[in-house]
Amino acid sequence: MSDLIFTVENQIARIVLNRPDSINAFSLEMIDLWIDALETVRDSDDIRVLVVSGNGRGFCSGGDIKAMAKGEGFLQSDGEKDLSSTALARKNSLWKKVQRIPLLLQEIDIPVVASLHGIAFGAGFDMTLACDIRIAAENTKISESYLNVGIVPGDGAAWFLPRFVGTDRALELLWNRTVLTAQEAKDMGLVTHVVADDQLQEFVDQYVEKLAAGPQVAMRFTKRAVYQGLNLDLRTHYDMISSAMGIATELEDYQEGVNAVIEKRKPKFK
Repeated sequence: MSDLIFTVENQIARIVLNRPDSINAFSLEMIDLWIDALETVRDSDDIRVLVVSGNGRGFCSGGDIKAMAKGEGFLQSDGEKDLSSTALARKNSLWKKVQRIPLLLQEIDIPVVASLHGIAFGAGFDMTLACDIRIAAENTKISESYLNVGIVPGDGAAWFLPRFVGTDRALELLWNRTVLTAQEAKDMGLVTHVVADDQLQEFVDQYVEKLAAGPQVAMRFTKRAVYQGLNLDLRTHYDMISSAMGIATELEDYQEGVNAVIEKRKPKFK
């Protein structure tokens, strides 16, 4: 059975972490398949939305503690011998493998939605911070748990958290290893929506179907504008977004949207 399931249906891509016995802790196979799937999504002109979720009791427990105990780094190698106990090998298991996931997620122009349930701990939760939207079931527990095993937040928490919650709260979450409920995470701005446990799948499906029906080029330009705008001065942002506006108004979706508003109907974007 594969450690990750990747499917595309009706222009919606789904990545499902699939090591339920370990609450989807990372393995070499999972990370390699995850990288391949994200590169496929990034390079596709047909995929409109990506959903990331996990099988079993929780979304993802992050690095594999058993692998760490054996000195293999942060990935379960399933008997392979290509990981060693050197500091450089452990760095490379992050730099060349795990850390490529959030970097690739940041390269994807389409909406990326994370669906959380059970637990999302450490690097497992950090992967969702690289997504655009996080939808969590009420039973979800979230924690930046790195210091529980005496390691540093190597998968993005120290970069993402201050941008979401500020420096002091970021440090508190990391130092105290606080376990947050889904609602507490939402109140802090770490989760976008919280829904009843038995409604998670239906809510996510309806959410992504609406996104998939939107004007795709305009949505991709909008995502770029939001993320790139975090690092631009206002004048440069206006220069970029006016160029995007010029392109968007040349497309059929623009005319369809205008006509739909005038005719008081739902638009059918191509």
